Amino acid sequence: MRRIKSHVSILAALSVAVLATTAYGQPKPKPTPPAPSPPATGAPDDGEIEMDPDAPPDTGTPDEGEIEMDPDVQVEGDLSTDLAAAPEEDAVKVDTTSREVQPVSWKDIVVVMRKPFLKLHRTDLMPFVATTMNDNMVRHIGAGAQINYYLTDVLAVGVEGQYFAHNFREPFDLVGRQARRLPTVNQYNFAAALNFHYVPVYGKFAVLDKHLIHWETYFTAGVGVTQSEIIPRDPRFQPFSSLLITPNVGASMRFFLTKWLTVNLGIRDYLFVDKFEPAGRSDTMYTSAQAAKDNAETAFINNVMFQVGVSFWIPPTFDYTTFR
Repeated sequence: MRRIKSHVSILAALSVAVLATTAYGQPKPKPTPPAPSPPATGAPDDGEIEMDPDAPPDTGTPDEGEIEMDPDVQVEGDLSTDLAAAPEEDAVKVDTTSREVQPVSWKDIVVVMRKPFLKLHRTDLMPFVATTMNDNMVRHIGAGAQINYYLTDVLAVGVEGQYFAHNFREPFDLVGRQARRLPTVNQYNFAAALNFHYVPVYGKFAVLDKHLIHWETYFTAGVGVTQSEIIPRDPRFQPFSSLLITPNVGASMRFFLTKWLTVNLGIRDYLFVDKFEPAGRSDTMYTSAQAAKDNAETAFINNVMFQVGVSFWIPPTFDYTTFR
């Protein structure tokens, strides 16, 4: 019995030794890689980012043509560096050889240009000449002057006076020869008026693209008197004259040459009711001037005249009282 137990103990020890040797001598098995996930057939799961397998790997450098902005970094621009980096074909060449380049400053930038001429509190002395435009029998040529004071830059009050000379036009002789009777006409000796002027329009134009001419349009309305005198058909009879109330209206243009000199062109319509020699005047009727005047025929007259004048301004200079 003792021999059997000893043999069993020896066999057990040998079995344990063999098993230990076998367990420690074999290599460890390699881990099995995870199976690939199936391709996505719809929207990606929440919390997962789908990557394009064909896209190049991210190297940390932004693609060309894209701008990477860092909200925590403030980049200061350098205009000289940007201009130097611009292509030469995009640069604009400035020709500085044919003209003088002046530096630009804030004082050279003006939003609204000042008028080159002010009339406020200045006096306009304007001699002028005028001629009749709408009388085909008698042409009157007038010479006179105006004195206007400007209460504001657009409103003025003034007076005018003029004397007239007349000459007969061709139809006056033709009517006498063909009809065997002389026309009934009057001549104007002088006129005077109190006028008001208003300037609603101001502008400028270029002459040969070199010189600027400033101009304005103004309207005139006033009232005055005109002395009219009949021209007797028969020189043996005495003429008579009439002093007529004469309103007038007109429009004119003024061209500024210097600060104290302007040229004026205008049309003025003088309106009055004139008295003419009676048709039946003879050796037995209306022989005296007073009798002819008491029986005179009347007619409404529009004496339209074209005027050309030159204005001299006093004082000759002016100063602005407002900021530029």
